[in-house]
Amino acid sequence: MSVTLNIPDDVAAALPVPELERQSYLLKEMACMLYARGVISLGRAAEMLGMSKFEFGLEVGSRGIARHYSEADFEADLVYAGGK
Repeated sequence: MSVTLNIPDDVAAALPVPELERQSYLLKEMACMLYARGVISLGRAAEMLGMSKFEFGLEVGSRGIARHYSEADFEADLVYAGGK
């Protein structure tokens, strides 16, 4: 599925990026916002952008967005790291 957004020309022109980079800029902003609000997972956000989870993790980190990592996630990682 794809979604098309209509952004008024004056709003698009006000974005702080060159015209050819506006679509990717807006997509990255949307993915980060949706992740920050807990609407989508880190993996889904990375997939939206064609990035690895690691790359997207660096992106959210650079923006000061807290990673969604529960105690249950931590415990599952401990089990995995222990080979159990």
